[in-house]
Amino acid sequence: MEWLVSLAPVLSPAFSTVGVLGAAWMVYRQNRQKNDTDAETAEATTFVTSVQTVTNGFTQLLEQQRETNAKTLERVTTLENRVERLEEEQRQWRRWKAAAVDYIHQLRALVARLYERPVPAPPGEIAEDLANRPDG
Repeated sequence: MEWLVSLAPVLSPAFSTVGVLGAAWMVYRQNRQKNDTDAETAEATTFVTSVQTVTNGFTQLLEQQRETNAKTLERVTTLENRVERLEEEQRQWRRWKAAAVDYIHQLRALVARLYERPVPAPPGEIAEDLANRPDG
């Protein structure tokens, strides 16, 4: 997708040029078939107007495409920043959880040694996390 967006500055003018030339050729061909001198003057005006209209249309399309690309890039950048922030928060929570589980195991071992009796069972919310350790 990025390669297509990166080709937009090259492809847009090329397609615009082909479109302008095609439209100009069609208007010229149509105008050439008329024989009247008054018609020739009107044809020249029509040709210029048509080329201007086509050129203005392609220019507007190009501007719209640039605006859309800029908005898309801004949105992608915003989303990437949010993902990076969420990933960092997730890493912090994992480190905190690992440290908390380790600390709880140390406290349980200390209680078991101090009172020389079985340690009370952990609450259900953390029992699974504590069960994953061999000394739990």
